[in-house]
Order: sequence, then structure tokens, then C-alpha cells
Amino acid sequence: MGTQPCIAARYGVTALLTALALSGCSTSAPDAQQAPSTPVSNPSSPAQICTTLVSYWAKETLKGSKWSGLDWEQKGLSNDQYRIHEDAVAAGRTEERTAGLDKALELVDRFVAQRCAEQNGATWSSENWRLPSPAG
Repeated sequence: MGTQPCIAARYGVTALLTALALSGCSTSAPDAQQAPSTPVSNPSSPAQICTTLVSYWAKETLKGSKWSGLDWEQKGLSNDQYRIHEDAVAAGRTEERTAGLDKALELVDRFVAQRCAEQNGATWSSENWRLPSPAG
């Protein structure tokens, strides 16, 4: 397998840090006065990292945030994670039409968690290349 697991892990960590930075979170330690009283769980498995990353971007797309227009590389997604993202957004838009945005966002979390678990994080396709989309 060579270095693919290391490369995939680097993409995941980079993407997670990017997502945190874009969401206004800081990687610096909080002030003692602001420290949470219970430990915060950090995603550790490939499936958890995939779920956190892909859910974040799919929900940002549904909400139409200013960062939702970034491409899959800028979002730190592998090819397979991007496929999950696109499928989740499509399912979310369908749900939004019938049940509203809140239900669509809930659906995205469940949908992405299932697909990321089924594909063990979907990190094996992290090459910086994709087949071009058909012109249409």
C-alpha cells in the first residue's frame, strides 16, 4: 500500500483543521475561564473524520454559506468523500423541499455517517486528480 495511508491521514487532518478555521474555531488552547468542564471528544477513526468533514461541507452547501463554493480539493475531500458529499447534498435538497432545512441537515448527518462507515472513511482515493465532469 505504500504511503497512501499516510497521505490520506494528512489530507484528513489538513481538511479538519481547514474546516475548523473556516468555522471560526481556533486550534489554540482556550482561556482557563472558558475551558469546558467535560472533555471534548475528537474524531479519531477514518470514518469519524470523514463524517465530520463531509457533513460539515454538505451542510454548508445546503445553507448556502459563502464557503460552500470551494472545490473538493479546497475542502480537503478525497474523490470518494466528494461523491458522498454530492450524494448527501442531493438527498438533503430533496428532504428540504418536503420537510425543511432543519430536517435536511439532520438527514445529511445520518446519510454521511452511514456512507463514511461503509467506506471506512473513504480516504483511499486522495489523489489530486479526478476525471473531468461531462460537459452539459
